[in-house]
Amino acid sequence: MRSLLLAGGRSSRMGKDKALIKIDGIAMIQRVAQALAEAGREPIRIAVSTPEKIEEYSKEIDSSLEVEWVLDGEQYAGPVDAILESLNDPLCANIDSIQLATVDVPWIDHEVFWGLEKSLSENDVLAMPADPERAHPLLSLIRPTELLKLLEDWKGTPLHQTFANYPHTLLMIDSATLRNVNQPSDLD
Repeated sequence: MRSLLLAGGRSSRMGKDKALIKIDGIAMIQRVAQALAEAGREPIRIAVSTPEKIEEYSKEIDSSLEVEWVLDGEQYAGPVDAILESLNDPLCANIDSIQLATVDVPWIDHEVFWGLEKSLSENDVLAMPADPERAHPLLSLIRPTELLKLLEDWKGTPLHQTFANYPHTLLMIDSATLRNVNQPSDLD
C-alpha cells in the first residue's frame, strides 16, 4: 500500500522547517516516514516544494525506506493541491487505498495507520483519525479514485468539513499520538 507524505509547507508559524526539527534526536520527517514504513505503507511518496528540499530531507530519511520524491506543481498551493496532483499521477492509478500523512505529527505510530486500514469499510471513501477535539483529515486513509472525483469540485472549505461530507469512518485516537507541531510552543 502506498502513502503520500505532505512536506511542502512553508512552516511560517514555526519560523523554521518543521520537517527538519528533531524530536529525541530524529527529524520529524524521518519519524513519520518510519511509522509509515512500519505500517507497510511503502513506497512513501513525499511531496515537497523545491528540489533543494529533496536534498535536505533525504539526508534525514533512512536510505532503506522506499521513497518517491515529487515536486508540488505549484509551490505552497496547499495540501489539497498536493493530494490532487498525486491522485492524478498514473503511478497512483488503480490503487485501492493511499495513506495520507504530514511531517508535523512526530508522535504518530504505525498502529494508527493499521487501525485506519482495519476501520475502512467497503463503502467508505476514507477512514479519518480523530481525537476528542477534532478530526485529522491529512492523516486519512483514502480510496483515491473515489476521493479524486469528489475533490475535483472542492470549493476551499476546510478539509475536515469536506472529508466529513463523504462516506467515512472516524477512528478515535489518543490526542497525544496525533499532536500536531505548528509553532514553537507545540514542542513544550
